[in-house]
Amino acid sequence: MARIVIFTDGPDWHSRRLTAAFDRKGAAVLVRSLRDCIFHVGDGGSGISIPGLEGELPDAVLVKTVAGGSFEQVTLRLGFLHALAALGVPVVNCARAIERCVDKSMTSFLLHRAGIPTPVTVVGERDQTISRLVGDRPSEWVAKPLFGSQGRGLLRLRSNEPLPPSELYAGVRYIQRFVGRNEGWRDFRIMVVGRSPVAAMIRHGKGWITNVGRGARCEPATITNSMAELSLAAVGVVGAEYAGIDMIEHSDGALYVLEVNSMPAWKGLQGVASCDIAQILADHVLGFVS
Repeated sequence: MARIVIFTDGPDWHSRRLTAAFDRKGAAVLVRSLRDCIFHVGDGGSGISIPGLEGELPDAVLVKTVAGGSFEQVTLRLGFLHALAALGVPVVNCARAIERCVDKSMTSFLLHRAGIPTPVTVVGERDQTISRLVGDRPSEWVAKPLFGSQGRGLLRLRSNEPLPPSELYAGVRYIQRFVGRNEGWRDFRIMVVGRSPVAAMIRHGKGWITNVGRGARCEPATITNSMAELSLAAVGVVGAEYAGIDMIEHSDGALYVLEVNSMPAWKGLQGVASCDIAQILADHVLGFVS
């Protein structure tokens, strides 16, 4: 019987769906938080400990959430995922992929480097430099937290407007050129598992922020060839085994990749998808178990 650990911060809709999916395949599941795990070195054993496994290693790990915290706490939690991978445990998604996606500046850099269409983005700490680069391009911009989700902290501004207070963004400026429309606000979320786009939806926003948590209406979307190519390319550059890809269609019809989410929520997407996303993900994880 395969032993699978799901890392999350507490029982929720996603962990219940995933547990049921693994159960249907005869796997034993432990739902744990990375907060509970410890390094235990110099005393024999593997050097790490997960509550409930009595010093043994799982056959595979699925990471649903990594809790926020101090720099030291987050470093420890990601280090634990790195350690599991070093011990030969399949980790989905691996710490490296999570690091690349949580840091929006690195995601933007990797997308740009791979030639994947993504909005013009300026990131840094010096307001004078950021203001000059933004002001040189007359257009609208979006200020975002470097670490963030669910549309929190997003602000639109014109190139000649002052930047919002830096303390709102922990001293880091992540400014992205606004791409989209000024009415009929919508974007796309494509779920990729392995090398397959398995489900997609259109999110119709009440305003220009189109997150489900902000009241967006979801409807199923057909995955076009262009969406499939872009989503698979985006997942490839960050090294993720599963991800939610956010895309937006500009007023000229061109598609841009906005974000790659390495620990995506899919409750809204499941509500309009014909497939069982949790089962597809569980089956993919079990594929790593010999």
